[in-house]
Amino acid sequence: MSDSVLVYKGDALANYGFGDPHPFGFDRHDVFQDELKSAGFDGAVKYGSPRRASVDDLLLFHTADYIDMVSKKSSEGRGYLDDGDTPAMPGIFDAASDVVGTMLAAVDAVMDGTTKRAFVPIAGLHHAGRDHAAGFCVFNDLGVAVEYLRKKYGVQRIAYVDIDAHHGDGVYYGFEDDPDLIFADLHEDGRYLYPGTGSAEETGTGKAKGTKLNIPMPPGATDSDFRAAWAAWKVSSRMPGRSSSCFNAVPTASKVTRLRISVTRNRRTPMRRRHYAGWRTNTAMAGSLAPEGAATAVSISPGPGPVLCSLSPTLTRQ
Repeated sequence: MSDSVLVYKGDALANYGFGDPHPFGFDRHDVFQDELKSAGFDGAVKYGSPRRASVDDLLLFHTADYIDMVSKKSSEGRGYLDDGDTPAMPGIFDAASDVVGTMLAAVDAVMDGTTKRAFVPIAGLHHAGRDHAAGFCVFNDLGVAVEYLRKKYGVQRIAYVDIDAHHGDGVYYGFEDDPDLIFADLHEDGRYLYPGTGSAEETGTGKAKGTKLNIPMPPGATDSDFRAAWAAWKVSSRMPGRSSSCFNAVPTASKVTRLRISVTRNRRTPMRRRHYAGWRTNTAMAGSLAPEGAATAVSISPGPGPVLCSLSPTLTRQ
């Protein structure tokens, strides 16, 4: 098993975007790859090629009607997929399918032992719901990855951590009533930032009540604030009916996931085209450069013991 980080790279990923002057432009992929190349990781990085998700893959999370609508709108190449944020660009169906498929390729690479760590730029499209687009996100690669882990690898209980500045509403509401998806999200308070959700009172519904954690952060929160909030949660958080932390000691037979989280530090540059290059991601598993909001990863350790599944910016097998 390789110790290098498997980074996915290719035009298929670069094609996901909406062009100027849309804030999610086509430049993200190349800006990230340029910064990665200049970082001097050399032999610590190897590259993988994107792959396209099938309709059956998309159906793991999304509804058939929604997939059909995106396909039709993509062919027409006009209008919006939502109320005005996410344009129906020509070819957006294939571009979004490539993001999902590449995420699943990364999952497979970790699960089959090809690599310990992988990184997927231009992923983490956490606003898309099961039946709708939102916030520049067409298909939710994270939601598909959760269901893919369950179907292909039998990983039933999964924990998800989201540290993007925006609340991961597509994942939260997609699994709001699912007690087997433990959800933790630190984000800027929805009273001040899109999508306006993720209050501390949103803890899941029905049998899933208490398996979801939302931690709204004040505008301008620093790294220290982030670390303090995370540390306080790790101390106080408990799984319902268990004496151990959600992400620490858990019965091995339960296959509950344990997550690792990375902390980002904003070093934005003034020009928009360099805006995303200034974010540096530093994790316990690898030091990697990542544009904010433009990458995601899954950390998984299959086998009879606890399964590690981290939907945060480094994909690792322990």
